Amino acid sequence: MSNALTHSGGFRPGSLPSRTEAVLDAIKHSILIGELKPGQPLVETELAARLGVSKTPVREALKTLAGTGLVTMSPYRGATVREVDEAMARSVYDMRLLLEPVAAARTAAVVRPSWAEAEAALDHADRAVDAAERSLANRDFHRALYAGCGNPLLVGSLDELRDQTALVSSAAWAVRPSWETEAQEHRAILEAARSGNPELVGDLLRDHIGAFIARNFPEN
Repeated sequence: MSNALTHSGGFRPGSLPSRTEAVLDAIKHSILIGELKPGQPLVETELAARLGVSKTPVREALKTLAGTGLVTMSPYRGATVREVDEAMARSVYDMRLLLEPVAAARTAAVVRPSWAEAEAALDHADRAVDAAERSLANRDFHRALYAGCGNPLLVGSLDELRDQTALVSSAAWAVRPSWETEAQEHRAILEAARSGNPELVGDLLRDHIGAFIARNFPEN
């Protein structure tokens, strides 16, 4: 993680100082590529030494990551990387199944919405050099689909799931790489959006989210 401060995690909380943002991005990137393992303790002094910063930005970054679901905080164990298990993955994806197809269909129903951000995100995912970059690019694609739905509460709820979704996808890809299949599904969803077919967008997105969880976390 020595050069992790050069990586961008795509999360830009405007209220955080720039140094804390950089530390947050570095820790997030290390989590999503598996350098920091699920369940691994996140010791402030060790992270600060590795990143060449004081403990203060590390402490603030860990609090923010706990709020987005990548880190868990315990009075006994301190901060640890969140562990991905079937129950956690299914909870996250169940929420997405309930909310995201509806939001994306509403966005697609807007008169001639711009899909430039969605296209750029897919291109970024195609060029990604590791699972973290690919996962965050995919996250940007999905946000471009639902951000124009016209309901700030719906957008906010889906935004809160984005880091946990990235964690689940990175963990799944480490066992069963399936991003090529998902990239094809993304292109089909974008094509349906561009053709002005909200119902098809919702159906394809529902199938896409459901297929991921069935493929990677099948019920026994």
